[in-house]
Amino acid sequence: MELPLSITLAAAYYSALSLLCAALFAFDKHAAQTRARRIPEATLHTVELLGGWPGALLAMRVLRHKSAKPRYRVITVLIALGHVAVWVILLFAT
Repeated sequence: MELPLSITLAAAYYSALSLLCAALFAFDKHAAQTRARRIPEATLHTVELLGGWPGALLAMRVLRHKSAKPRYRVITVLIALGHVAVWVILLFAT
């Protein structure tokens, strides 16, 4: 069974943004450890909002970065839930 092109493109988009977001988390963690210039949380949240939230959730877990900040976690989870809600509406509203 072949997936519709729109689903394939959406999956590719989310994958690319997730990879970017995970890389930003890794860079930011390294910057934190070496006391270098950090990536602003607003930038990380923007990439999550644009579709990188799966990569953010994975990076938070694997890298153990930003996971101790409750406010950051809550915002990231709300972004993820928002994306899931939109997809549920789009896929099942018809």
